[in-house]
Amino acid sequence: MLPLIIFLLFCALLIVWIATANRRKQKKRQAISNQPFPKEWRQILRNNLSFFYKIPSDLQLQLKDKMKIFLSEKQFVGHQGQEITDEVRVTIAAQACLLLLNRPTDFYPFLKTIAVYPAAFITNRATQDHSGVQQRDSRVLLGESWNRGKVILSWQDSAHGGADFNDGHNLVIHEFAHQLDGESGVTNGAPPLSKEHDYDIWANIMSQEFEQLRQQAQQGKRTLIDRYGATNPAEFFAVATEVFFEKPKELKQYHPELYAQFTQYYAIDPSSWS
Repeated sequence: MLPLIIFLLFCALLIVWIATANRRKQKKRQAISNQPFPKEWRQILRNNLSFFYKIPSDLQLQLKDKMKIFLSEKQFVGHQGQEITDEVRVTIAAQACLLLLNRPTDFYPFLKTIAVYPAAFITNRATQDHSGVQQRDSRVLLGESWNRGKVILSWQDSAHGGADFNDGHNLVIHEFAHQLDGESGVTNGAPPLSKEHDYDIWANIMSQEFEQLRQQAQQGKRTLIDRYGATNPAEFFAVATEVFFEKPKELKQYHPELYAQFTQYYAIDPSSWS
């Protein structure tokens, strides 16, 4: 009996500790949100983020609040001589926080560090083929999203994505969509949804759209959604998210069911923005 009482007491204390920690975190975030948005950051938004003044004013204010919290909690680290300036931090944060508007969020809870390279970077990893032979795999990348608390970005491509918000390609949105996807515990194209029955609808529509893109890619057809999305469901979700934010009218016209799922998940309708 005594071990059971001790166990129950431990569980009760743990619940109290978690609740207290969450209240402290929310209180701290509210205090940060109440702080004025720096004048220098407003200028960066004006210069570097072409989409900012196209979104409704209430979303502009909301985005600024989320950016303040995001920038207070995430660490930016430069590599290969890349300097971490306010321009780098604000430009990336604005695009990352665009995915958090209009819905409850814990601000990418598993993400701790954003590593920034000047441009494309090379990764060298040990791999093993089907026969068990070890070899080095070198790849040139623009960005990566890790489930272990890290996003890696090319600054050149992050800046380009913010400046040109109409080409359907956005590195920051892509990698941070992977972060949202991974909040379920596995990156598989199915981020956490509000209701249990939403998963069946999501799975049906996403699998149909993925299979359609895969077939079009095999046939070499021109597609609205980048054919890289045919790699796997996780990449499809990330690539389709880029199009949702950058070419919403086209996505709504040619992929209405997919667009409806994204408007429900992201709780916004970019096709209505000027």
